[in-house]
Amino acid sequence: MCYRVKDVSLHGKGGEAVYLAESRMPTLLEIRRRFEKSKPLKEVKIGACLHVTRETAALARTLSASGAEVFLCASNPLSTQDEVAAFLAKEGFAVYAWRGETEEEYYSCIRQVLDHEPDILIDDGADLIVTAHKERSKLLDKVWGAQEETTTGVNRLKAMEREGALSIPVIAVNDARVKMMFDNRYGTGQGVVAAIKALNILFAGKTVLIAGYGWCSRGMAMRARGLGANVIITEVDPIRGLEAVMDGFRVMPMSKAIKEADMVFTATGCKDVVTREHFLKMKDGVILANLGHFNVEISVTDLESLAIGKRQVAEYVTEYRLSDGRRLYLLAEGRLANLVILQGHPSEVMDLSFSVQALTAEYLAQNHEELEPRVYEVPVDIDRKVAEVKLKTMGIEIDRLTKEQEEYLRSYELGT
Repeated sequence: MCYRVKDVSLHGKGGEAVYLAESRMPTLLEIRRRFEKSKPLKEVKIGACLHVTRETAALARTLSASGAEVFLCASNPLSTQDEVAAFLAKEGFAVYAWRGETEEEYYSCIRQVLDHEPDILIDDGADLIVTAHKERSKLLDKVWGAQEETTTGVNRLKAMEREGALSIPVIAVNDARVKMMFDNRYGTGQGVVAAIKALNILFAGKTVLIAGYGWCSRGMAMRARGLGANVIITEVDPIRGLEAVMDGFRVMPMSKAIKEADMVFTATGCKDVVTREHFLKMKDGVILANLGHFNVEISVTDLESLAIGKRQVAEYVTEYRLSDGRRLYLLAEGRLANLVILQGHPSEVMDLSFSVQALTAEYLAQNHEELEPRVYEVPVDIDRKVAEVKLKTMGIEIDRLTKEQEEYLRSYELGT
């Protein structure tokens, strides 16, 4: 059997976790029921680089039900749920993932997925796609296309497209409305709770600084304010900065805001958001957490160079002591705190994202011959279908346009 996991004996616990996740993912299960009958991905090889969580297992099982062979590795060295990886291995999936991978191990697992010569790539952060371009260019001749799950990955792939380096079509699953507006906002937003689980911190009365005001940061700002915090937003985009002001938040430059912060959360997709100059201005006891995909937003290198000592004070909590006696607390080594400390995004929102992934894989299999090497949006029909099914599973009905209303919206003749 082909797998590399920490301990396959954990499969029983993993099975329980996947069962609970699937009980809250009715949209994906409805798609699975159709896939089981029609087998739209029969004999298609799918290589996936995703956070190996209980919800990812639900997606893998859905793709398998469609007739596909699924090969899975982790998209972050610390986000794998080892019991889930064990469960997938026991079910016969080729899974290469365990929590605590070194960088060398991380990329070796990616290469093992590529060794299976997949037809479709499903990525979260673009490491699988970029590695294929750098190291397996011949493989790309047979790859039908790829799907990208997160903002950081989409940004990387659009950069490749601009530079003429992208050799396969990629569908930006992250940019689907039912993904970005719900997974990013409500899933990542709830990630501020990582600070509560890590340190049992009280939000009420604290000043929380949130870098950026994209969908992820909007969600974090909303949840932090709901917990009683005073929220400050930093931005580089004037429109988003203005939106944050209109939403009732204080907006100011990082160099000024950092002096007031009790907690700092980043989710910008950019590097060096919090650096040496900011650490020097922080109060004693500040908690630092990154929820962006890569661990480049909070400069751990700068923090290490400033510290005269460090120690682990709780699981995935490192205390850095500075020369003047101040202590700064970094969560999850600067990696995705919501996935490392918590269990990832709730199943209810991943139900939407992974339903888009499943339907996009079907779309790629059916339409790849017509697609060029560039970044595409998710077809509107897929976006709407997932929302429709989700509402149906929630027992919610909405109105429909009459024929006259549809005709009116398509016309221009009727005016004042």
